[in-house]
This record gives sequence, C-alpha cells and structure tokens, in this order.
Amino acid sequence: MNIFRRVLRWLFILAGFIAGLIAAIAAVFAKRLISPLRQPLWGTPADLDMPYESVTFPAADGVRLSGWFVPAPAGSPRHGATLVLVHGWGWNRLGEAATDALANLTAASPIDLLRLAYSLHKDGFGLLLYDSRNHGESGHQPPMQFGEAESQDLLGALAYLHGRPEVAPNRIGVIGFSAGANAVLYTLPQTNQIQAAIAVQPTSPAHFANRFGAHLLGPLSKAVVPLTELMYRQAGGRPFKEYRPGTAAAQAGKTPVLYIQGTGDPWGSPADVQQMAAATPNPSGPLLVDATDRYDGYQYLIDNPAIATAFFEQHLPE
Repeated sequence: MNIFRRVLRWLFILAGFIAGLIAAIAAVFAKRLISPLRQPLWGTPADLDMPYESVTFPAADGVRLSGWFVPAPAGSPRHGATLVLVHGWGWNRLGEAATDALANLTAASPIDLLRLAYSLHKDGFGLLLYDSRNHGESGHQPPMQFGEAESQDLLGALAYLHGRPEVAPNRIGVIGFSAGANAVLYTLPQTNQIQAAIAVQPTSPAHFANRFGAHLLGPLSKAVVPLTELMYRQAGGRPFKEYRPGTAAAQAGKTPVLYIQGTGDPWGSPADVQQMAAATPNPSGPLLVDATDRYDGYQYLIDNPAIATAFFEQHLPE
C-alpha cells in the first residue's frame, strides 16, 4: 500500500508539473498575442542614403501611429506612385530582428523591410513605412487582432498619404506581410483608395495557431492552443475561428491582389492562401515559392523586388 501511495503521489506531482508547464507556455503565447513585445528600431532609411521624414498620424479609429515617409527620388517618372509597407505580428516598420528568446525558440530569421524599401525606392516609388498599433513606436490598444483592427491603421495611413502633395491619390499600392497581409485584406472592402496590393503569406488565425502549435510543441499543443485562446479572449479578443481574412478578401472588389506563399511553410500553408485567392474577385497567383520555413516566403519578395515593381507598374499606370 505504501508503494501504491508513493506512486500515486508522484503521478499527482507529475500531472501538476505538466499542467503548470502548459499554463506557463500558454501565458507566454497569450501575452505575445495580446500585447506583442516591441522591437526597438535599429536603423533608419538614412542608413541606405534614402531621404525620409519621421511622421505621425492617427489610425481611422484614433490610435496614434508612427512611421517614415520616403519621397520618390527626384525626377522619378512614376509621378506620385506610392507604396505602403505593412509589417507582420511582432515586427516593426523595419521588419523582424529575430533576436529575442521566442525568436530563437521558433528559429525565426531576420527580415529586412528596409532593404525592400530601398529597392522599390530605387525603382522610383515613394514609400510609407509605419508601425502598426501595439508595435514599434505606435500607440497601445490591445489585443492584437490578426489584421482586423489593424486595418484601421492602414486606413489612417491612406488618409495621411492623401494629404501629401507628392502622392498621386489614384496611384497607391500596398504590400503586407503575414498579419500585415491580413490587415490589407481586411482594409480592401472598406476603401477604394488602394489600387493594387501584394499579400505575402496571409493566414487564417485558427489554421495558423494549430499548425504553429503542432510544429513547435507537438502533442502538447492540443492543450496549449485552447488555453492560449481562452486567455486571449479574456483580454478582449474573439475566438480564432471568427477572424476570417479570406471572407474579407471576397469583398475586395476590383483591386488586383498578388498572393505569395512559401510551399514549405510549417505554420501557414499554400492551401489556406489558395482558398483566399480563390475567394478574391481579382487575384494574381498565388505565387508559390520554394521554402523550407515560414521566413523563406517573406524573404522571397525581398530578394526579388522586381516582382513587386512589375506588378505595380502594371496596376498603377500613369
């Protein structure tokens, strides 16, 4: 009997340890969803000899946003064509530094949006890069909502651009990455001010959460993901399945949308993005690119900026 009691006691201790571990992991992920860790800015456009202006403007719902406006090169033949870059979850306007503990745990790779901005600037475009709410130097209004609330930021960015004399209001394009791509899709039904858009690896949150959890935690994710979602909902979020960027894409109207997705993405998937593209009235692609992880898909456009230039040349005609 004493042996049975000892075994039972150790089983309870083990169960308590596992339960505590699950709760701790869920709390870490929930905190990152609710209020992402802010990455400090590690450079400016001046580092690549691009002239720029630090700007602030309100989102459509009033949240204060910070960013940079980079005017087109002097003598550019593009006549006011301007592109907005919208970063992903946990990044900032410069991209992803991939230096914190969670980045190391998930094997995140650095993503340099300033490099993409430089290439597009050299091709004659004006640019607006900004920090989404709850990121970088912009205002705090949790929780992060996978692009839905963040569409208000993009609407504010468009309103800001319409007040600049250097910007042709009928020649504005947008490039969004991950949650930023979701924000683009959520924005399109709310405005006709975007003439063309590129969505790099958008994702349905419920689909992403399940694949991300399974890839990182294996069987433990079946307990961690629901608990993370519960904590997220208690902070004001909705069930993951209720965030549907593909449904928003179906109302994008005539705006052409180029989708880009990595084939080996373990967190998102080509199937998810193909469904979004199929629902979009005027899609291009999806352009499926060779990838062994999530970050290869982002890096593809940075390494091949001519794809973006050609797309916007076609859809932002003079």
